[in-house]
Amino acid sequence: MRIEAPSVSGTGGSISGGSSRPSYVSYQSAGAALHAPTILVFDSGLGGLSVFRELARARPDARFVYAADDAGFPYGRLGEAELLARVLSVMEALIARLAPDAVVIACNTVSTLVLPALRARYSIPFVGTVPAIKPACEGSVSKQVSVLATPGTVKRDYTQALIRDFAGACHVTLVGSVHLAPITEAVMAGEEVSDAEIAAEIAPCFVRSGKTRAQSARTDTVVLACTHYPLILDRLQKNAPWPVRWIDPAAAIARRLSSLLGPVAFAASPAPLRLFSTGAPLDTALVERIVGRKARAGEMLTTMPLEA
Repeated sequence: MRIEAPSVSGTGGSISGGSSRPSYVSYQSAGAALHAPTILVFDSGLGGLSVFRELARARPDARFVYAADDAGFPYGRLGEAELLARVLSVMEALIARLAPDAVVIACNTVSTLVLPALRARYSIPFVGTVPAIKPACEGSVSKQVSVLATPGTVKRDYTQALIRDFAGACHVTLVGSVHLAPITEAVMAGEEVSDAEIAAEIAPCFVRSGKTRAQSARTDTVVLACTHYPLILDRLQKNAPWPVRWIDPAAAIARRLSSLLGPVAFAASPAPLRLFSTGAPLDTALVERIVGRKARAGEMLTTMPLEA
């Protein structure tokens, strides 16, 4: 993924660092007292938990807060102006209440649209993710790569720019699935979802080129450009018509965040995961099952009006 921080050159899809101000780094000198950073992880639903799992491994010292704007889920149905206003409003309330040391935007749809406005408004670092097109194309042998995303991510100019800048000789197929994120939420909640439903959503990712079978090159890499999708990777693999490399950006996001925060302060996290949501309280037992970590009872967030 491509690193968007000013001092780091692109390395693929996108993890976005913060502004160029050095003051937000928690550990500014060797003599500075180490403390447990508070990290806010944000998504529209449960998808960001796929990123949180890697963040928790990279930062065992951190106090984590997971916030789901479930009242707005799925974000792909919102227009750009509405989405921008909504995320800024929710983030305003979260930052005012929590004062995090860093924010991870664990949502491609938000990251491809809202990150510049968030960075302009706040001095804390924002680490986001956009489709990992660069590493996908660099590693593709067949030069047939698919990006499995939401409709909102597919239509972003940012996504098109990544293809222009990094696809090279690869043919990139963009697949904006309407139903796969809600399907993932259903699977995580223990609801019955058939293999046929999942197979139908991912089928457009699998492309053959060439007029004859001997001449054809088929898709060998699929970018998971929605953080929900890695949560059901086993079902995606099961229903794929042939084996492919699935690109999950979570580990790279965790590395980027850790590089911004500096040395790990403690060997173990000082607190259970704190949960916020905007629609209904998150199911603590479900979250604990997904991430393998203790969580507090879900809290509700009331958004604050934005200043002009």
